[in-house]
Amino acid sequence: QVQLVESGGGLVQAGGSLRLSCAASGRTFSSYAMGWFRQAPGKEREFVAAISWSGGSTSYADSVKGRFTISRDNAKNTVYLQMNSLKPEDTAVYYCARRRTSGLASTTNDYINWGQGTQVTVSS
Repeated sequence: QVQLVESGGGLVQAGGSLRLSCAASGRTFSSYAMGWFRQAPGKEREFVAAISWSGGSTSYADSVKGRFTISRDNAKNTVYLQMNSLKPEDTAVYYCARRRTSGLASTTNDYINWGQGTQVTVSS
């Protein structure tokens, strides 16, 4: 069973930056795609970004395109989410997730393992 542990969340002012990390256990990390989702209070969990097994393909929600960058280091079993130009509406708990396969996906049902989440709060 793969375990995912997120870190890097915190409180930041609008316009600031944060980098989230997600460390994965297991020897087959490089075999599958990874994604980041977020959930604000009272709202459903929503897709933020995804990256293919090699890192060669990525996809983003329209709301973060141009501001967030997803990347991965397969040698370190880690996926990252660099968040720039943060806005108060980016405030949420951010989760990383693993797919069973190597391709991109943007719905929660496509992911089979989830981390515990890390809180990101953006003040205005």
